[in-house]
Order: sequence, then structure tokens, then C-alpha cells
Amino acid sequence: MEVSRRYFFYGTLLAGAVPTRGFGGAASLRSMGYKSPNEKLNFAAIGSGGQGASNISAAAPTENIVALCDVDDRRAANTFNRFPNAPRYRDFRQMLDKEGRNIDAVIVATPDHMHATAAMWCMERGKSVYVQKPLVRTIWEARQLREAAAKYKVATQMGNQGYSNEGTRQCAEIVWSGEIGNVTEVHAWSDRPMWPQGLTEIPKEDPVPSTLDWDLWLGVAEKRPFTAGGKTEPDRNGGFFYQPFNWRGFYDFGCGALGDMACHILGAPNMALHLSRRKVVGVECVKKEGVSSFMFPKSSVIRFDFAPYGDMPALKVFWYDGLQKSPEIPGVPEGEWIGDLPYAPRPAGQSGPGGYGMTRPAGNEFHSPGRVFNWDDYQALKNSTTPLRFPKPDGSLFIGDKGMLTTGTYGEMTRLIPTGKMKDYRMPPPLLTRSPGHMRDFIRACKGGDPACSNFDVSAPFVEWMLLGVIALRHEGKLEYDPDKMKITNNSEANKLLKPAFRKGWDFHAVKVS
Repeated sequence: MEVSRRYFFYGTLLAGAVPTRGFGGAASLRSMGYKSPNEKLNFAAIGSGGQGASNISAAAPTENIVALCDVDDRRAANTFNRFPNAPRYRDFRQMLDKEGRNIDAVIVATPDHMHATAAMWCMERGKSVYVQKPLVRTIWEARQLREAAAKYKVATQMGNQGYSNEGTRQCAEIVWSGEIGNVTEVHAWSDRPMWPQGLTEIPKEDPVPSTLDWDLWLGVAEKRPFTAGGKTEPDRNGGFFYQPFNWRGFYDFGCGALGDMACHILGAPNMALHLSRRKVVGVECVKKEGVSSFMFPKSSVIRFDFAPYGDMPALKVFWYDGLQKSPEIPGVPEGEWIGDLPYAPRPAGQSGPGGYGMTRPAGNEFHSPGRVFNWDDYQALKNSTTPLRFPKPDGSLFIGDKGMLTTGTYGEMTRLIPTGKMKDYRMPPPLLTRSPGHMRDFIRACKGGDPACSNFDVSAPFVEWMLLGVIALRHEGKLEYDPDKMKITNNSEANKLLKPAFRKGWDFHAVKVS
């Protein structure tokens, strides 16, 4: 396939954000005292249960786990038992004080409201950080972490694993090849929230479990009574009223369904269409159901309007959450699967990768979910006599003036729509370097390799425009944003949400933003 001028142009555009040597464009870090690739890193974790446990498992096969912190002993029990020699803490400030000399990198997997403070405390002490998505709760914090990473010269990564997937890169390369023409519209959707949202009353106060330090869990947030919501044991869908999982739905602690899944589902559009480099013309929540004074709504539709970039035209991005099935989008042929594909169960006794039945790319098995599209596998799926299982609806759809393209939750199974176009389609020549896996990518950066694919120079600008949608959920009408002044210019109340309030003792030294 001949590389067109258009394809070359988009590749050149990308070089500032995702150069062919790696992401971020920084020089090797070995001169700064980082370890040899053959040496093991000493990892600590702030947040050792739930998602933190998964991230620790991704690092543990090749590196040392030397210290663990969690405010909830019950939530972190399995991880504590798995690493009995790692000292345990409830307060990460104490852990950094006592174990700091023995720590190279820290996984931060707390509720969103604590990400910035925990990460900043680590970076100030020269520790590299892997911070779970959506990185932070406010735009000011996103800018602070980006500046701190540059100031303290540490390796960074946001935990949006789809940015490491083969399909995400294929998506970008197809768009740049001109296959679907000028993209003017993107739709992205999710079934989240899978936790309560839109509640209007807070239950009465309950005793704090002995296994939980409630004051430390609140951290930067304003004090409030603990409530179990009438439960004596955490339920399988999220536990007590606020924690250990339901916090995502609260304004003070999380970013709702958009904050939970947009860093995954909108990752491919962000990369392919350079959304982080564009000016956001306006953001508006155009529909919401189940409104609350202290929680995000039960479901919503948000519209982002982006200015043109290079020779890419102006763009509309629609986000839907709280769905039971994929949205009906004009132009998609009836019966087409968009986003995640259904799957057929494996026959009893059959080994090998499960899930959608699509081929898993080499090197992408290291805790980076996602599979690449394969025509033969797809035909087998279409012709299966076994009842297909439909996954919960997640995915994105690109609409161009020459065609359409769809991807799954993490950028997997990228394919043209109608899918029949894939029968004889050959993917464009690879333009982007491929990731060895999301955590491995970060580990390589810590040891002096190329910056990780979602390092803070990449992820902070991505999070900034996404968080405008989180603010739009709390206000009526379109928000207008001036990124140079970091100011919402037409709504003073919304503008107050750009920066958090810190409870005494939990703030950090602000870094001057250039």
C-alpha cells in the first residue's frame, strides 16, 4: 500500500504526541540515575485492594513489591496475604516517610479525590508514579501533575490500559490513511454506572467498621459521618454507601460514569483525532435522567465540540452512559454490531484465549486487554449455532465522509462498518510503535526507556477536556472554556469546579504552571 501524502501528514502531526521512538519525546532517563533494565524496581502501592490489586499483579511478575498501603484492611486483605513481607500502612504519608529510601515507583489506585495528593507526595520524593484513570478529579490537578512530572523528572503513566492496545493504534492508522475520509462525528457509549447514582437522600450515620480508617479514606474531602446504607456487610455490587466502590457516583469523590470509562472508550478517538491538541469550542450535557444534589445522574448524553486541527475538520463527540444496549446511530446498517462484539462460549475442555474469539496480538498479553479483528473468527461468530452472549454495551464509532469505523471498550476489534468491508481489507502499514503492555510500558520508562504511552504529557491534556464533560453534568447549558487561562468563561459557578478544595493537612505545594 502506497503511503499517501495525507497519511504522511497525519503521521507527522502525531510525532509531537506519539513519536516513532515512543511516547512523549523525552530523552533517555538513564542519565538521571534510573535502574538498569536488568534490575528489579521496588514498587509500593497506595490502594492495595480492588483495582490496586490488579495493578500490583501486573507489576509483581518482574518487579519487587516492597510496601503496601490501604485504609481498608478488609478490601486489601488478599493483597496483604499475598505479599506477607511487605510492610503495611494505612497512611501513605507515613509509608513514604518510613519506606521512601527503598521505593522506586508507586501505584496510586485510590478513589479519584485522592489521586493528585498521593501522586504529588510521591513525585516530590523522586518516585515514579502509575496513577489510575481518570488521573485526577479536577483540571487544575491534571495540570499540576503534568508540571510536577517534568519538575521532578520521574516516569509516569495513567492506568488507561487501552492506550497500549494494538487496536487503538490500528484505529489511528486507518483514520490517517484516509480510508473513512474526514471524520466529523464520534459516538462513544457505556453501560456504566454499575453503582448507584442519582440518589437524593443520605442514610443515617452508622458505626465505622474496625477494618476501616474513615478519616484517612476521606482524605482531602470535607468531613462527614460514615454510613453503611443499612448494610452490615459490603454487597457484591459496591459495598457500603460510599465505599469501597460506590464513591464513583459522588461529586466529592469520583467523576461518575464518564470519569470511569471515557479514558478507556475515548482513548482511540483521542489518539486518532488529536483531541488533546484541539480547542474545545463547547461542552454541554444535552440529556440526563435521575438528577441529584450530591451525585451524578443515572444516565446522560454529553456533546463535545472541537475546533479543526491541521487539515482535520471540526468535530462533534457524543458520550452516552447508563445504556442497556448500543445506541442507534443514523447510517449504521441494521443488524451491524458496533463497539464490543458478542461472543460464543468455548466448547467444554477447549483451551486458549476466551472472550470474543478474536486474535490476541503478540506482546499484548501483559495485562493489556483487547484483541484484534480477524475475518475468519468474525465469520465463525456470525455463523455460530451456539447462542451468542452479548457483552454490556461499550465502544465508539467514527463517522467520516467516506465511511465508518468502530472499536471496542479498550480499542480492541477495530473494524470498518459495514463489517463486510473487512473481508479483503489490509491494515495500513504500521506507523506507530507497539506497546509491550501497559504496566510493562511504565516499568520500561522507570528503568530509563522511552516515556510510557500514557505518561502525564499525554494523559493530562486528555483528562483536561474529558473533565469538562464532568463539570457539564452539573450545570445547564453549554460551557465555553479558555484553555490558555484555564477558565470557563460563561459560567462562574462551573468555573469554581476547575480546582478542588483541600481539607487541612491534605494539600500539596502547587507547581508553577508554565
